[in-house]
Amino acid sequence: MAAKSDLPQGTLDLLILKVAALGPVHGYAIAQRLQQVSRDVVQVPQGSLYPALHRLEYRGLLAADWKETETGREAKFYRLTRKGKAQLETEAASWQRLTEAVGLILKMSEGGVE
Repeated sequence: MAAKSDLPQGTLDLLILKVAALGPVHGYAIAQRLQQVSRDVVQVPQGSLYPALHRLEYRGLLAADWKETETGREAKFYRLTRKGKAQLETEAASWQRLTEAVGLILKMSEGGVE
């Protein structure tokens, strides 16, 4: 079993936008998808997830509608807005640059870059 990992500041918003980009999804399903795809490394508590969803909706990056879930319960389904798609592309590119740079630094040998 993988160790749980704390997410760096701002990362949760990026991950939520990515999941919502795949199609309308309710909050619980977002948390499940993140946990499943990350092989249990990313586990988002409700106390972090729902405030993030509300913040992203308030910023116009997500839109939401109440619909019935597969279990028959009413839930808010979130979808990416045009503004959210642009934000996702910007943040994903920035994240990619940062992870590549950190990777280069971690590959350094004592004498410098390998």
